[in-house]
Order: sequence, then structure tokens, then C-alpha cells
Amino acid sequence: MSKPIVATVKTTPETILDDYAKVMHNANYNKKIKKDITTLLKLNLSWSLYFPACSTQPWQLEAVIRTMQLDGYKNTLPVENETVVTIPRKGAALNKWDSIFKKYKLNFQPLNEVEWVRYKAKGEILALYDIFGENGHEIPKMFIGKNVIHLPTMKCHGHTVITGAIKNAFGGLITKKRHHCHKRIHEVLVDLLTIQKEIHPSIFAVMDGTICGSGAGPRTMIPVDKGYVLASEDQVAIDAISAKMMGFDPMQIPFLKIAHDKGLGCADLDQIEIVGERIKHINFGFKTGKSPIIFWDQVFRKGALSFLEPLLFHTPLFKFCIWASETYHDNIWYPTIGKKRIADFSKTRWGRLFDRY
Repeated sequence: MSKPIVATVKTTPETILDDYAKVMHNANYNKKIKKDITTLLKLNLSWSLYFPACSTQPWQLEAVIRTMQLDGYKNTLPVENETVVTIPRKGAALNKWDSIFKKYKLNFQPLNEVEWVRYKAKGEILALYDIFGENGHEIPKMFIGKNVIHLPTMKCHGHTVITGAIKNAFGGLITKKRHHCHKRIHEVLVDLLTIQKEIHPSIFAVMDGTICGSGAGPRTMIPVDKGYVLASEDQVAIDAISAKMMGFDPMQIPFLKIAHDKGLGCADLDQIEIVGERIKHINFGFKTGKSPIIFWDQVFRKGALSFLEPLLFHTPLFKFCIWASETYHDNIWYPTIGKKRIADFSKTRWGRLFDRY
């Protein structure tokens, strides 16, 4: 059995569009993604507001669309879902996706505006049915039978250590009430990969590591200029390589270890073929932190105060939790700490590129 391929390219703002094309071709995306089937571009919106490394970068989105159109792909559809604290159309504007959709004549489809249907997986499900019921959970009807290309960024996450290609499905295959999955998040991510392999003819990922996020992700992070882009058909392998580059042992990250053991992909670094930049000795030294919101979420869901979970998360009191998250992130952290970090980012090569969009 051949090793899974993860393609890596070191890039610059001047060469970014061509380098994305290079990394996609090195990972054989055009052999994996058939042109006669519609391909969903699953964006990553971790915050409606723009913050470096938080959500799909505009150059990442443009490069993937540009590459596919030059290669003759005519059926592509960018999609993203809402959460209790994000709004897709607002995020598309503030993260500068809208100008790219217009330039390449593509429609953007928020998933809160499409039909959702109940889906019962054929394979083993570890946690989803305990959360949403034995009859399965709802997924977008339009996902079934379509290819998907995930567009994550390289960053830490307070719930899952790192986030990347696998967790990007969390924002597509579960309704905005997906916060209920936090208690068993690692098993849920594996469940979603199982479902993806059943409903999508092909799955691919193109990850942006130009500006990466260290610390209390997926929002309140420290942006770090690293200048890498990655691509792979194997969702487990690309997340494993990303984790290794950030400084983590992928086999110590539960969702990667479980997915590897279930044969859903490869997290063993020795069994992954790297095409492109040598990353064996790369270690960014990132550390995962927890924002106050994630810290208290975990305390109330599975910590010392978990007896309060039914009251806080399954009654109208949950509106207070939403208010607390929005207030902390949008009205306290972003205008203070976030604003300073964005100002520093704006002076960098990638900040200047963002401004040009």
C-alpha cells in the first residue's frame, strides 16, 4: 500500500498564487477531484471579524479558485455554515471573500440557507448519536454526492489542541447547535470523517500556513509568520504534518490517534510521504492555550461544574452564554488585545497583502 502524500511549499506574498497551484498539483488534486462532479469549497469561518490565521485567508481562497478554473473546473461552490456566534455573509465581507467571489464569478452559499436532512451513517459512530439521537443527525442535503475541498488554516485550538482539515467539517456537517459536541469533540470529529467518506466521492484539503495561530485558538491567538502552504487527499495526514510543524506529536492528539487506528487516514509521520519542502526538523514551538470562554465551557460541560450543564446549555439560559462569548470576543478582546495584534500584522508582508484585497 502506497504512503499518503502531503505536499508542502514555502511561499511568499509575491508567489503565493502560483505556489498554491504548485502544492495542489504536487498533491495530485486534479487526479483526485473529478471535473464532472460539483466540488464544494468548504471555507473556514472561525470569526465573522477578520483576525490573522483565524479563518480562510483571501489569498488562499483566490489561489484555489484560480487554480481550479485554469485547470478547467467549472462546477465549484464555496460554502460555509453559521454558528451561534458567526454569520456567514458578514464573515464573507469582513474576511474579504466577497471580492474574490465577484472576480471569479462564483456564488457563495451559506449553509444556514439550504435544506438539511437526517443522515444515518453506515459506519461505526462513536459519539454523534449519543448527542443528537440514534436516528442520526442532520447534514446539508446538497453535500451528498459532491466532492469537497477544505480550506483550513494552521492554528491551535483550545478544545482540540490543533485545528485543520478534519475539524473544518465540524462547520459543515453539523447545525449551528454544534456546541453541544464540545463534550466529546475528539470522537465527534472522527465520526464526521466517517460520514464524509460515505457522502463525498472525493475529499481534499488545502491548508494555509502563511500566517499561523499559536496560543488560545481558534480566535484569540498570536499570529506568527511562517510562510507555508500544504495540500493532501488524506485529511488525517495533512493534520498530522501540520501538528508536527507546530510542535505537537500527532499521535498524542486524540482525534488523530482515533482516526488513524480506525483506518480513516494516517497520523504516523513515518508512513507519510512529504513532497516538497523538508519539514522533518521544523518545530514552530506553538503552545495551545484556552480563552476564558473555552475554559469555562469545559468546566461546565465536563469539569467540576458539569452538573450545571443541563441548565446552562439546554435551557434559555444558553442565550447568556452566547452573549458572554460575543461580549468577550467582539467587544473586549478584539478592540484591545486583538486590535494591537492586527496593527502589528498590518505592518508585515502578509498584512500588506491582505490590505491589497
